[in-house]
Amino acid sequence: MDGIAIELPLFLLATFAGAFVAGLSGFAFGLVAASLWLYVLTPLQSASLIVGFGLLVQGYSVWKLRSALDWRRLWPFIIGAVAGVPAGVSLLTWADPNSVRIAVGAILVVYSLYAFLRPKLEVATIVPPAADMTVGFVNGLLGGLTGLAGIVITIWCNLRGLPKDVQRATFQPIAVVVFAVTALLLGARGGLTLETAKLFVLGLPFLFAGTWLGLKLFGRIDETIFRKIVLALLFVSGVALLF
Repeated sequence: MDGIAIELPLFLLATFAGAFVAGLSGFAFGLVAASLWLYVLTPLQSASLIVGFGLLVQGYSVWKLRSALDWRRLWPFIIGAVAGVPAGVSLLTWADPNSVRIAVGAILVVYSLYAFLRPKLEVATIVPPAADMTVGFVNGLLGGLTGLAGIVITIWCNLRGLPKDVQRATFQPIAVVVFAVTALLLGARGGLTLETAKLFVLGLPFLFAGTWLGLKLFGRIDETIFRKIVLALLFVSGVALLF
């Protein structure tokens, strides 16, 4: 990193901001952090750090929410995600990244606007495991292709009108699975370097501080505010991908 006097503080600030948003909402760490990281890091460094930090942020949050975990609800998503990530990574060899980003961005913008304006749906209590498995697969595929580890399941939980604790106890464990599988694939492809490892260590205190503060605020917001925060982040994520 040349010009480290400017670039290192920017990297650390982005790390803290991404962790704070992820601690508060349960997702969007990569989108927030990478929006600044890409000014001072290479795309490969950014992708590797998103995976490494994302595993810690999501893993810590899942541990804090462990009492709300329901493995009977999670297993179809996990199976689908594990199958989807390698498929997404393999698509990187021929898919046009710009086209993928634009398509995903448009979907996020349209959905977030629709969901914000529509009345709240009734909670869907019974969903076939095959439906959850399909959602998990699409989520894993998109995670392997773009690094968006929990977007699809976040939308799925929001559509069903699930309580905020149940939503986070669903899409955050799946994000951990997606990040873990992606990390294995990146490691196998030689995507980790000494410089990236140094940045990872330097960013850890800011990562944990941001996550801790975000989780503190999460405990103080109600269901309505949480839903609005999630929809706002989906909208901003969509706009960021488009432009």
